[in-house]
Amino acid sequence: MSMEPISILGGKSVYCINEGQLQDAQRLANDDPETSPRIQAEIARLESEMNRNERAALSFMLIDRLLRSIDKPSA
Repeated sequence: MSMEPISILGGKSVYCINEGQLQDAQRLANDDPETSPRIQAEIARLESEMNRNERAALSFMLIDRLLRSIDKPSA
């Protein structure tokens, strides 16, 4: 049984990411000597194993989980 692909584009905005947050994320992902290699390796792995919609869904779920755990102490 073939299923139609699910598009996750469009709709109302739910989360806002400000320029400072994006710049910090880009610095950690691209420039930081400790975090950049790990982040880049995961990005490469995910891009080779998941399609665009799957990566977008994962991104949204990670952001949602981060927002929900903001008041919880990390383990």
